[in-house]
Amino acid sequence: HRDLHSFPTRRSSDLSRLVRWERDGLVHPLGVRPGFRKPHVLYSLTAEAESLFSTAYGPLLHHVLTVIHRRLSLQEWRASLREVGRTAAKEHLDQVKGKTLSQRIEGALETLKELGGDATVQEGEGKLTIYGNGCPLSAATAHHPEACLIVEALLSEIVGVPVKERCQHGDAPRCRFEIT
Repeated sequence: HRDLHSFPTRRSSDLSRLVRWERDGLVHPLGVRPGFRKPHVLYSLTAEAESLFSTAYGPLLHHVLTVIHRRLSLQEWRASLREVGRTAAKEHLDQVKGKTLSQRIEGALETLKELGGDATVQEGEGKLTIYGNGCPLSAATAHHPEACLIVEALLSEIVGVPVKERCQHGDAPRCRFEIT
C-alpha cells in the first residue's frame, strides 16, 4: 500500500478531501506515526483505489483473451467466456439466495460495482434493462466485444433468470443487458 498523507493538517480542504475519500472507500487508516505536537494518522489506498491506478490489467487481459481465442473454436470460445461469468457469480450467490427478483437485480448491480463497474436498471417496453455507466471489462471489449458474455452469464446467475447482452460496441461503447 502507498502511504497517502499523514494528518493533522493545516488546511481544512485537505481534511475534507480525506474524509470524502474514506467515505467512498478509497482510503483507510493504516496506523499512527508520532508527530511533533501530536500523533499523525497514516492513510493508505484501499484495494479498490489501487485498481483504479493499475493500467496493466487492460493490455494483459487483451493478450490473455487473444491467446485463448486463437486456440478455441467460436463455440468453445463463447462457452468459455460464459463459464468465466458463471464462475465469478458463484461467490455472490449466497447474497441473493431466497430473494425476490427485484432484490436479486439490486444484488447484481452491487456485484458489478464491486467489480469496478456501475449500472442502473430501467423498465421500458415491458422489460427490464440494465444499463452500464462503467464497464469492468472495457479494456477488453474494444478488441473482444464477445467478452460481454462474461457479464451476461454473471448477471443471469445472480438475477436467476436469463439476461441477454445487447451492448453497443465500437467508438462509443455502451453496456446494455435485457432481463428476459
